[in-house]
Amino acid sequence: MSLEHALNILRRDADRVIETSCATVVLKGDKAFKLKKSVDYGFLDFTDADKRRHALEAELRYNKRTAADIYDEVIEIGGESVLVMRRFDTACVLGESAARSDWTPDLGQMDDLGEAIADFHAGAEVCHDPQHAENIRYTIDSNDANIGRVRAVLGAEAVDAYHDELYAELARQSAVVGVRFGQGLIRRCHGDLHLGNILIEKGRPVLFDCIEFNEKLSQIDVLYDLAFLLMDLWVKGYTAAANRVLNAWLERVARRDDEAALYGGLSLLPLHMSVRAGVRCHVTANAGEPETARMYLAAAREFLRPVPASVLAVGGLSGSGKSTRARALAPGRGRAPGAVTLRSDELRKRLWRHPSREPLPRAAYDPAETGRTYAHMFGLGDTVLGAGQAVVFDATFREPGFRTAAESVASVKGAAFDGLWLSLPAEERARRVAARSGDVSDATASVASAQAEIDPATITWQIEGDDFAPADPAGKGDKAL
Repeated sequence: MSLEHALNILRRDADRVIETSCATVVLKGDKAFKLKKSVDYGFLDFTDADKRRHALEAELRYNKRTAADIYDEVIEIGGESVLVMRRFDTACVLGESAARSDWTPDLGQMDDLGEAIADFHAGAEVCHDPQHAENIRYTIDSNDANIGRVRAVLGAEAVDAYHDELYAELARQSAVVGVRFGQGLIRRCHGDLHLGNILIEKGRPVLFDCIEFNEKLSQIDVLYDLAFLLMDLWVKGYTAAANRVLNAWLERVARRDDEAALYGGLSLLPLHMSVRAGVRCHVTANAGEPETARMYLAAAREFLRPVPASVLAVGGLSGSGKSTRARALAPGRGRAPGAVTLRSDELRKRLWRHPSREPLPRAAYDPAETGRTYAHMFGLGDTVLGAGQAVVFDATFREPGFRTAAESVASVKGAAFDGLWLSLPAEERARRVAARSGDVSDATASVASAQAEIDPATITWQIEGDDFAPADPAGKGDKAL
């Protein structure tokens, strides 16, 4: 057979051979050679040479979107098609990092990752074929069948309960699922966007090894694509990292896509994260890891458990630490992966269609523009609450009317509200602002020093100073599920 012959040729003097369920990867020097196995799993079929060649050519084409300098070409060796790639350090793959007990995510890197995925989704081909409009149902049905085959391993009662809970959630979200295709949010995505397929190289994230073999698994909702990474981080206990990825992705996407569709679509997150956990459930069960499979089943069910959405408003003068506090508290608010953080500084620049880290003109800070920024923030907060996700407002809230309006956003939706006011001496605030670089805020040390102090008697929110320290500044908390 040409496949066996090609493998024998490549294995000579190989540094390492990696076997997966559907491929063999041979590492030699600075190159990696990938061959598809002659297998048919129903959702993929590589049982003849033409199918394997077609799959490798598609893999090359689609992965060049995000990893052009890794994927080189498809060649013939011994009559078999072989994908040639640049070899990279697998220790730099996030999946390898997360397997180490001493690893904690760099949260700035998680921001970069969320933005990189948003940029990829922005450039991804929009699906115009209606047969792919609701591919999430295909995966749900597939998961249901595959999980059903290992009922005895997972526990029949838990499997049956998950079946009922999952399809009930699908029915509740059917209207939202139905409109996403028309909104252009079904695109040719990565499809397998978990920690094991993300490389950090030269300090930047690189997405690789996307799905090329099944259109139903790659022509999907962009939020469902992101949900695999969010689920992977959350279940592994990296809750702060998951929250940072989500918020960085949202802020980046909001500059290009319809905000109402973007934030309103968050109602799908529990379903999407649950389905992704369900995939991991049956995969690990079939890999002979029953305890891990049961953990993923429990996670899949937990994602569907209703959790009340709430509002937290964090206010204070420039340099008081609002954004740091807001980001630290967001992962613990509401359902996974935590609250959506709405930052007035970012929203003001978004309204002006201005780069996040470039100063706005003075006119952008006129009272009318400030009012427009707050109104927009509260409108988005209302949308996010309506989608079931918790909200954190991050703004100075110097005017009492804005503080009252923030409370109203929660009361209108029947949501719990917490207000937090951060109070620091002007000198300390000015020092902090002066030390910033590349920040979304345009405040300067002179601005911070000149801001009139707010009479504490007028603040009805909880007032705190500078004694806050995140319990987990590096981003890994207790396992959430």
